[in-house]
Amino acid sequence: MIESTTILLKKEIVEEIKNAKEYPRQTYNELLDKMVKSFLQKKKSNQYDEFLHKIQQEKMKELWDNKEDEAWEHA
Repeated sequence: MIESTTILLKKEIVEEIKNAKEYPRQTYNELLDKMVKSFLQKKKSNQYDEFLHKIQQEKMKELWDNKEDEAWEHA
């Protein structure tokens, strides 16, 4: 037996989901499953990008915040 549940959605969201179908007989379950997987993959990718950005910020601060550069600013 397949377990199911009911969720409450705004009618506008239901219309958007209908318009997002890749083919007419695609079920909401199939479509939402694909959307969730895509969202989680994107979220995972963004976390990696944020991690790299944080590391780069520290290195750039190390490279740019130094006495030699400050000396040139006042030359």
